[in-house]
Amino acid sequence: MTRETEESGGPHGKTSRSDDAVLLKVQGLVRDFDSLRALDGADLEVHSDTITGLIGPNGAGKTTLFNVVTGFHLAQGGRVTLNGQDITNLPPHRIFRHGLCRTFQIPREHQSLSVLENLMLVPIGQQGEGLFNAWLRPGAVRRQELANRKKALEVLEFVDLSHVRDEYARNLSGGQKKLLELARTLMTDPTLVLLDEPGAGVNPTLMHRLTDNIRYLNRERGITFLVIEHDMDMIMSLCDPVVVMSEGRQLMTGSPEEVRRDPRVLEAYLGGQYATVEG
Repeated sequence: MTRETEESGGPHGKTSRSDDAVLLKVQGLVRDFDSLRALDGADLEVHSDTITGLIGPNGAGKTTLFNVVTGFHLAQGGRVTLNGQDITNLPPHRIFRHGLCRTFQIPREHQSLSVLENLMLVPIGQQGEGLFNAWLRPGAVRRQELANRKKALEVLEFVDLSHVRDEYARNLSGGQKKLLELARTLMTDPTLVLLDEPGAGVNPTLMHRLTDNIRYLNRERGITFLVIEHDMDMIMSLCDPVVVMSEGRQLMTGSPEEVRRDPRVLEAYLGGQYATVEG
């Protein structure tokens, strides 16, 4: 995975693409937590080959939407489709098999395993997981393990973590853990990746590396991204379109320039009516 020179294009350096196909469609999602309505008929569309931003004030329901879409929370109303297939309330492992991966605000690495081992655990259908294959087909198991190791090493080189491949994951910096989260998603050849605040706690150098990786993967490998981020500079330079949520539902969708100019967005961020709860 050698990163090539980025192409020039529109205001975000994008080249022309066919983004008419709706990859992810969220319709009328509802989710309550006791007396709090976190999602109140939320709608969202993510088109293929885009890097779509998802923003909104604290408590707007952004992370809850991610959790419902990926099966970590059950929807109490509404529908989620991926590539036209209904995935509403499927368990996370089945949604994962549909090609949808996500990262978390707080990285969830396997702390007692090395960085390389974290990646080699990810591929599904590993033959060594079955006792029958381990005993009777050791050659096939070994070949698959070698292939997974080769791919893991390539991914680590791509995200610039080769130098810490044998380090325990718990010893990585916060920024390195975010890169490891991205690397783990790449072990699955995903169609759509949901990134939950990838820039949180990341120093500027690693932030630049992370955003470059996202752009490259979007352009060169056709991976679609949906990104929650509070760093508006990152969102406005990386994402198009940008979806704005407020009070558990979509407020608007538009280009970064349209979002900047929309008075409803300014009111949502500065109106002062939001408590600091899960966003």
